[in-house]
Amino acid sequence: MSASVYRRRETKNVVAQILASSAALLALVFLAWILWVTVSRGVHAIGVPLFTRITAYADQGGLANAMVGSLIMDLMAIALCAPVGVLAGAHLAEYARGTRLGETIRFLNDILLSAPSIVLGLFVYVIFVLPMTALTNGTTTFSALAGSIALALIGLPVIVRTTDEMLQLVPSTLREAALSLGIPQWKLTVQVLMRAAGSGILTGVLLALARLAGETAPLLFTAFGNNYMTYSPLAKMASVPAAIYQYTNDPNPAMHAIAWAGALLITLFVLALSLLARALFSRKKTSHD
Repeated sequence: MSASVYRRRETKNVVAQILASSAALLALVFLAWILWVTVSRGVHAIGVPLFTRITAYADQGGLANAMVGSLIMDLMAIALCAPVGVLAGAHLAEYARGTRLGETIRFLNDILLSAPSIVLGLFVYVIFVLPMTALTNGTTTFSALAGSIALALIGLPVIVRTTDEMLQLVPSTLREAALSLGIPQWKLTVQVLMRAAGSGILTGVLLALARLAGETAPLLFTAFGNNYMTYSPLAKMASVPAAIYQYTNDPNPAMHAIAWAGALLITLFVLALSLLARALFSRKKTSHD
């Protein structure tokens, strides 16, 4: 290799490294900026009233009912989408591997994964809220159940994709050893492969939950929100993202402070779930190594 070719390649390599490092640094700057603004504006409203008062107290209100509502709807959504997502991902990884049907399902799942959440909220509004409204003589039937269904549609493709990829990472020698012992395919999938990929599958469930925690648009068309404490899945239910939307539309600066506090709580919740998912995945990777 001539010296001129070597210098030209070295120059291109240095330029590429500088551009990549600059892009990463720029992304980190904006991320740090967002976190700083959220923390600096939200930490002042963190206190006992935030966790004990409901949103009906105007500028002296809190987020107690919204926190309970978000917890109920997120857990209901995970309960709806996790079993279906895990089974669908197992089917793609073990029964539809290399088939045209499997590739088609993966393609459609990727489309659903990138679909705007407001579209899924409108979809549930049309297929669930409106028919229930017709059955109740025109009384609009917004409910926590409808909100959970919308959130489940958002979390489902995340769990399907993660389960599919985690099962494909299981060494093929484990499959061959189990099949050589005469174990049926369904028992191999459930009792061997899912146990081996359990931490990765749980990581996908946690990542789906982290995404659901901050969704606002689908809840505006399904759960709608309220200003009182409720535990019924068939009634309107408040949520932290919807309460933030409600508070930011109020001209009172005190309401804006509570909205920033809610945004900070969601950020901390997502951060905690992300760290837990990373810890589980790291433990799985270490055990395999």
